Amino acid sequence: MNRVQEVIPMRKKAYHGVCVKDVDVDSLASRRPGEAAAVGFDVAKKELLVVIRWPDGRFERPWRVQNPGEIGMAVEKLKGFAMGRSVRVALEPSGTYGDALRQALHEAEMEVLRISPKAAHDYAEVFDGVPSQHDGKDAAVVAELAALGKGRVWPFAVEDAWSEELTYWVDGLDGQRRISDLWVGRMEGLLARHWPEATRVLKITSGTLLRALARYGGPAALAGDAEAEERLRRWGGTMLTAQKRQALLHSARATQGIRQGPWQQREVRDCAREILQARKNVRQGQRELRRLAWNHRVLQAQGAVVGVPTACVLWVNVGDPRQFDSGAAYRKAMGLNLVERSSGEEVGRLHISKRGSARARRWLYFAALRMVQRVGVRSWYEAKKARDSDEAMRALVAVMRKLALALYQVGARQERFDSRRLFARILAKTRAAARPRE
Repeated sequence: MNRVQEVIPMRKKAYHGVCVKDVDVDSLASRRPGEAAAVGFDVAKKELLVVIRWPDGRFERPWRVQNPGEIGMAVEKLKGFAMGRSVRVALEPSGTYGDALRQALHEAEMEVLRISPKAAHDYAEVFDGVPSQHDGKDAAVVAELAALGKGRVWPFAVEDAWSEELTYWVDGLDGQRRISDLWVGRMEGLLARHWPEATRVLKITSGTLLRALARYGGPAALAGDAEAEERLRRWGGTMLTAQKRQALLHSARATQGIRQGPWQQREVRDCAREILQARKNVRQGQRELRRLAWNHRVLQAQGAVVGVPTACVLWVNVGDPRQFDSGAAYRKAMGLNLVERSSGEEVGRLHISKRGSARARRWLYFAALRMVQRVGVRSWYEAKKARDSDEAMRALVAVMRKLALALYQVGARQERFDSRRLFARILAKTRAAARPRE
């Protein structure tokens, strides 16, 4: 039987809440004087649900709290309820919707516990024998997990000026990077339709190609400009050879792409300008992050391995590596720990949990792509890929996992980064296997 229903006369409305304005805290507290209690919150954009759990496993009816208008009232009533008793307050992370509540609880000097969403999800069926989830039940599950000691202290920390600025530039940099990727994907489709030969000559991310598209909007206008080659020379500088300039102009004249109308040309111009602007914003964000990190010991140490901007992203989204007990814990916080699902004779395939910061993994993935181009790492990457049936992604994830451990050591332990320590073992095995047997 549902334990919430045991203390509520109307069984069909076990989770039916009462408005926080109508809660009589004095009456509630007087029924069980001095007894400890756990309080679970379910946080949503417009409403919070609060459930009190007593030590005998019984629950009070949920309080309904308007978010954020009634948060202050709810916290004041909880403070009154907590007088003379031990109270554990717990909630799940819910993006930014619960930040106002956490701040109010912090200012009321009430300790907050963090309950893992995975733990709450898995416990839902254990709780009442039904796998369903809804707001009232979720708050009760959170309260029960807190009572069982499954929560971790979750202090509300007010960022200092440096941390606030670092977060600002990291968020902006990541946003502009994603905007650039979005427009690059759109441009790739447009060029495939109107000028497919262009990307055979220059990469779609080439600054010269983007400037040409921003000015001309397509191949016809470029081919018809007598000064086009001189402009390409100025845009490309020494990096763009005369042979490539001629090849680009020839492709513009002889393209088999669909002829553009005026609005299609405008679309290409606008798309190219958006990419150029986003890239400009990305460069500005990178400069600002390097400025903020120039005398920071941990960021400089990690930046020497993956670049300072990536180190700043990891700091903001994963945290200070010195606060972790081990490299494995630091890697797990990124969601790069290995998990499997096996049963009986069926053995599941190992895969990363992805139960950490997706942004941190994305930036570490870009760092891994850069790292596999290095001498020494490239040979390890190719050997790993060959051993895994040419699955490049598995090899890249392996590089990411090793990088996470290395970043912990250089950041928290101030060790010197040496790629040979990370990638030597599989190379030695591969070379040993390749030696002819006598």
